[in-house]
Amino acid sequence: MRPSLTPRRRCDPEILDRVDIPPSLRERSHRDIAVANAVFGGTRALLGALGDCTPHLPRRASFLDIGTGTGEATLLATRFCAARGIDLQSIALDLDPGLAARARGCANHAVCASALQLPFADASVDVVACHQVAHHFEGDALVAFVREMHRVARHRVIISDLRRSWVAAAGIWTASFPLRFHPVSRHDGVLSVLRGFTVAELRALVYESCGAHALVCRRAGFRLTASWAPPRLA
Repeated sequence: MRPSLTPRRRCDPEILDRVDIPPSLRERSHRDIAVANAVFGGTRALLGALGDCTPHLPRRASFLDIGTGTGEATLLATRFCAARGIDLQSIALDLDPGLAARARGCANHAVCASALQLPFADASVDVVACHQVAHHFEGDALVAFVREMHRVARHRVIISDLRRSWVAAAGIWTASFPLRFHPVSRHDGVLSVLRGFTVAELRALVYESCGAHALVCRRAGFRLTASWAPPRLA
Protein backbone atom coordinates (compact mmCIF):
# COMPACT_ATOMS: atom_id res chain seq x y z
CA MET A 1 0.00 0.00 0.00
CA ARG A 2 1.28 3.47 -0.88
CA PRO A 3 2.14 5.68 2.13
CA SER A 4 -0.64 8.19 2.73
CA LEU A 5 1.64 11.17 2.14
CA THR A 6 2.84 9.87 -1.25
CA PRO A 7 0.37 10.65 -4.04
CA ARG A 8 0.15 8.71 -7.26
CA ARG A 9 2.64 10.06 -9.82
CA ARG A 10 1.09 12.54 -12.22
CA CYS A 11 1.94 12.82 -15.91
CA ASP A 12 0.10 16.03 -16.84
CA PRO A 13 2.30 18.33 -18.94
CA GLU A 14 3.60 21.46 -17.26
CA ILE A 15 2.79 24.84 -18.80
CA LEU A 16 6.47 25.64 -19.37
CA ASP A 17 6.86 22.44 -21.38
CA ARG A 18 4.72 23.95 -24.13
CA VAL A 19 6.54 25.34 -27.18
CA ASP A 20 4.36 28.45 -27.47
CA ILE A 21 5.34 30.06 -24.15
CA PRO A 22 6.58 33.66 -24.63
CA PRO A 23 10.33 33.94 -23.93
CA SER A 24 9.75 36.64 -21.30
CA LEU A 25 7.38 34.38 -19.34
CA ARG A 26 9.75 31.43 -19.64
CA GLU A 27 12.64 33.47 -18.27
CA ARG A 28 10.48 34.93 -15.47
CA SER A 29 9.34 31.47 -14.39
CA HIS A 30 12.90 30.16 -14.47
CA ARG A 31 13.90 32.96 -12.13
CA ASP A 32 11.16 31.74 -9.77
CA ILE A 33 12.51 28.21 -10.12
CA ALA A 34 15.99 29.44 -9.15
CA VAL A 35 14.51 31.08 -6.04
CA ALA A 36 12.63 27.89 -5.13
CA ASN A 37 15.81 25.83 -5.53
CA ALA A 38 17.76 28.22 -3.31
CA VAL A 39 15.07 28.38 -0.62
CA PHE A 40 13.89 24.77 -0.56
CA GLY A 41 17.14 22.89 -1.00
CA GLY A 42 17.26 21.96 -4.67
CA THR A 43 20.65 23.53 -5.22
CA ARG A 44 22.01 22.08 -1.97
CA ALA A 45 20.89 18.62 -3.06
CA LEU A 46 22.82 18.88 -6.32
CA LEU A 47 25.93 20.21 -4.58
CA GLY A 48 25.67 17.49 -1.93
CA ALA A 49 25.78 14.79 -4.59
CA LEU A 50 28.59 16.60 -6.39
CA GLY A 51 30.54 16.81 -3.14
CA ASP A 52 30.28 13.05 -2.70
CA CYS A 53 32.20 12.49 -5.92
CA THR A 54 34.74 15.35 -5.87
CA PRO A 55 37.44 13.25 -4.11
CA HIS A 56 37.46 10.99 -7.17
CA LEU A 57 37.59 13.70 -9.84
CA PRO A 58 40.71 14.98 -11.62
CA ARG A 59 41.89 18.46 -10.57
CA ARG A 60 40.63 19.78 -13.90
CA ALA A 61 37.24 18.27 -14.68
CA SER A 62 34.42 18.86 -17.11
CA PHE A 63 30.81 19.26 -15.97
CA LEU A 64 27.65 19.12 -18.09
CA ASP A 65 24.47 20.62 -16.65
CA ILE A 66 21.50 19.39 -18.70
CA GLY A 67 18.41 21.59 -18.75
CA THR A 68 20.37 24.37 -17.12
CA GLY A 69 17.64 27.02 -17.35
CA THR A 70 19.19 30.38 -16.52
CA GLY A 71 22.42 28.71 -15.36
CA GLU A 72 22.58 29.52 -11.64
CA ALA A 73 23.19 25.90 -10.61
CA THR A 74 25.99 25.59 -13.16
CA LEU A 75 27.74 28.62 -11.72
CA LEU A 76 27.31 27.41 -8.13
CA ALA A 77 28.71 23.98 -9.06
CA THR A 78 31.80 25.69 -10.51
CA ARG A 79 32.32 27.73 -7.35
CA PHE A 80 31.67 24.70 -5.15
CA CYS A 81 34.37 22.69 -6.91
CA ALA A 82 36.82 25.60 -6.96
CA ALA A 83 36.61 25.72 -3.16
CA ARG A 84 37.71 22.08 -3.20
CA GLY A 85 40.64 22.61 -5.54
CA ILE A 86 38.93 21.46 -8.72
CA ASP A 87 38.96 23.59 -11.86
CA LEU A 88 35.52 22.75 -13.23
CA GLN A 89 35.05 23.41 -16.93
CA SER A 90 31.29 23.79 -17.17
CA ILE A 91 28.91 23.25 -20.06
CA ALA A 92 25.36 24.60 -19.73
CA LEU A 93 22.88 22.86 -22.03
CA ASP A 94 19.25 23.78 -22.67
CA LEU A 95 16.78 23.10 -25.46
CA ASP A 96 15.45 26.68 -25.34
CA PRO A 97 17.72 29.04 -27.32
CA GLY A 98 16.93 32.02 -25.07
CA LEU A 99 17.79 30.12 -21.90
CA ALA A 100 20.96 28.68 -23.42
CA ALA A 101 22.04 32.21 -24.34
CA ARG A 102 21.16 33.48 -20.85
CA ALA A 103 23.21 30.67 -19.25
CA ARG A 104 26.30 31.59 -21.25
CA GLY A 105 27.33 34.01 -18.52
CA CYS A 106 27.29 31.22 -15.92
CA ALA A 107 29.37 28.60 -17.72
CA ASN A 108 32.49 28.15 -19.80
CA HIS A 109 30.35 26.95 -22.70
CA ALA A 110 26.63 27.06 -23.50
CA VAL A 111 24.93 24.62 -25.86
CA CYS A 112 21.42 24.62 -27.30
CA ALA A 113 20.48 20.96 -27.83
CA SER A 114 18.07 18.20 -26.90
CA ALA A 115 18.67 16.17 -23.74
CA LEU A 116 17.59 13.11 -25.72
CA GLN A 117 20.38 13.56 -28.30
CA LEU A 118 23.35 14.98 -26.45
CA PRO A 119 25.95 16.33 -28.91
CA PHE A 120 28.88 14.71 -27.09
CA ALA A 121 30.90 11.57 -27.60
CA ASP A 122 30.73 8.54 -25.31
CA ALA A 123 32.52 9.04 -21.96
CA SER A 124 33.55 12.56 -22.94
CA VAL A 125 32.42 14.56 -19.86
CA ASP A 126 33.64 13.87 -16.32
CA VAL A 127 30.36 14.68 -14.53
CA VAL A 128 26.98 14.74 -16.24
CA ALA A 129 24.16 16.16 -14.11
CA CYS A 130 20.56 17.23 -14.35
CA HIS A 131 18.79 19.38 -11.81
CA GLN A 132 14.97 19.22 -11.59
CA VAL A 133 14.77 17.96 -15.17
CA ALA A 134 14.08 14.22 -15.10
CA HIS A 135 10.49 14.62 -13.90
CA HIS A 136 9.65 16.44 -17.14
CA PHE A 137 10.02 13.17 -19.06
CA GLU A 138 7.79 10.09 -19.20
CA GLY A 139 8.01 6.51 -20.42
CA ASP A 140 10.47 5.78 -23.23
CA ALA A 141 11.68 9.38 -23.31
CA LEU A 142 12.63 9.22 -19.62
CA VAL A 143 14.58 6.00 -20.18
CA ALA A 144 16.31 7.51 -23.23
CA PHE A 145 17.23 10.59 -21.21
CA VAL A 146 18.93 8.55 -18.47
CA ARG A 147 20.73 6.44 -21.07
CA GLU A 148 22.10 9.54 -22.78
CA MET A 149 23.45 10.88 -19.49
CA HIS A 150 25.04 7.50 -18.78
CA ARG A 151 26.55 7.32 -22.28
CA VAL A 152 28.28 10.69 -22.11
CA ALA A 153 29.59 10.49 -18.51
CA ARG A 154 33.18 9.47 -17.78
CA HIS A 155 33.31 9.59 -13.95
CA ARG A 156 29.84 10.31 -12.54
CA VAL A 157 26.17 10.78 -13.37
CA ILE A 158 23.95 12.81 -11.04
CA ILE A 159 20.18 13.13 -11.15
CA SER A 160 18.79 15.64 -8.66
CA ASP A 161 15.03 15.85 -8.49
CA LEU A 162 11.91 16.12 -6.34
CA ARG A 163 10.58 13.60 -3.83
CA ARG A 164 6.84 13.25 -4.39
CA SER A 165 4.73 14.21 -1.39
CA TRP A 166 1.48 15.97 -0.58
CA VAL A 167 3.36 17.91 2.09
CA ALA A 168 5.89 19.20 -0.46
CA ALA A 169 3.12 20.10 -2.92
CA ALA A 170 1.23 22.05 -0.27
CA GLY A 171 4.44 23.72 0.86
CA ILE A 172 5.42 25.06 -2.56
CA TRP A 173 1.86 26.30 -3.18
CA THR A 174 1.75 28.16 0.13
CA ALA A 175 5.25 29.62 -0.15
CA SER A 176 4.70 30.80 -3.73
CA PHE A 177 2.53 33.70 -2.52
CA PRO A 178 4.98 35.45 -0.17
CA LEU A 179 7.76 34.69 -2.67
CA ARG A 180 5.64 36.43 -5.36
CA PHE A 181 5.87 33.66 -7.91
CA HIS A 182 4.13 34.06 -11.24
CA PRO A 183 0.88 32.00 -11.45
CA VAL A 184 2.56 29.78 -14.07
CA SER A 185 5.43 29.09 -11.66
CA ARG A 186 2.93 28.30 -8.90
CA HIS A 187 0.99 25.85 -11.10
CA ASP A 188 4.09 24.15 -12.46
CA GLY A 189 5.78 24.05 -9.06
CA VAL A 190 2.98 22.01 -7.55
CA LEU A 191 2.73 19.79 -10.62
CA SER A 192 6.50 19.26 -10.62
CA VAL A 193 6.29 17.85 -7.09
CA LEU A 194 3.48 15.53 -8.14
CA ARG A 195 5.55 14.38 -11.11
CA GLY A 196 8.52 13.66 -8.82
CA PHE A 197 9.84 10.29 -7.67
CA THR A 198 10.15 8.01 -4.70
CA VAL A 199 13.48 6.46 -3.70
CA ALA A 200 12.43 3.09 -5.11
CA GLU A 201 11.20 4.58 -8.39
CA LEU A 202 14.38 6.53 -9.02
CA ARG A 203 16.59 3.55 -8.19
CA ALA A 204 14.55 1.30 -10.50
CA LEU A 205 14.58 3.89 -13.28
CA VAL A 206 18.38 4.02 -13.35
CA TYR A 207 18.76 0.24 -13.26
CA GLU A 208 16.16 -0.35 -15.98
CA SER A 209 17.64 2.38 -18.18
CA CYS A 210 21.33 1.49 -18.07
CA GLY A 211 21.86 -1.41 -15.66
CA ALA A 212 23.61 0.74 -13.03
CA HIS A 213 23.04 0.46 -9.28
CA ALA A 214 22.58 4.08 -8.28
CA LEU A 215 23.11 5.49 -4.82
CA VAL A 216 19.78 7.22 -4.14
CA CYS A 217 19.72 9.66 -1.22
CA ARG A 218 16.98 11.65 0.41
CA ARG A 219 17.99 15.27 0.75
CA ALA A 220 16.49 18.15 2.73
CA GLY A 221 13.48 19.91 1.26
CA PHE A 222 11.86 16.79 -0.21
CA ARG A 223 14.69 16.28 -2.69
CA LEU A 224 16.28 13.12 -4.04
CA THR A 225 19.60 12.51 -5.73
CA ALA A 226 20.69 9.45 -7.68
CA SER A 227 24.36 9.11 -8.56
CA TRP A 228 26.47 6.39 -10.06
CA ALA A 229 29.77 5.72 -11.83
CA PRO A 230 29.71 4.38 -15.38
CA PRO A 231 30.64 0.67 -15.42
CA ARG A 232 33.96 1.39 -17.11
CA LEU A 233 35.07 3.16 -13.92
CA ALA A 234 32.87 1.48 -11.28
